[in-house]
Amino acid sequence: MINKIAKVTIYVNNQDEAKKFWTEKLNFVTKIDATEGPLRWIEIAPKESEWVTIVLYDKNLMKSENPCANVEYKKVILSTEDLENAHKQMKANGVEVTDIVEMEYAKLFTFKDQDNNEYLLREDKF
Repeated sequence: MINKIAKVTIYVNNQDEAKKFWTEKLNFVTKIDATEGPLRWIEIAPKESEWVTIVLYDKNLMKSENPCANVEYKKVILSTEDLENAHKQMKANGVEVTDIVEMEYAKLFTFKDQDNNEYLLREDKF
């Protein structure tokens, strides 16, 4: 079903300062720094070949775009090679899941654990 951890989200007050901290003080590399509309997406990792990345989201933008977002909770993004099958299996096991959403870069859906924490499962297209 799930075969690896893909991304960990951290909500930050200033993306530039956060990026500078991780890259200059901890020697991480920037894998993605892109903007789409008001959203700036920054992914960093310990090295270029690393699959697991940390996504640095703007905390205030997230709160303004989605007032219900819990920006104090670190959202974990998981990865699979067969999203439809994982969705079907989770649903059959009684896990609360959303519908699958198709994006330009991935297919994804969210699910909740026993404590109502929300996770995102995605199948990357690249």
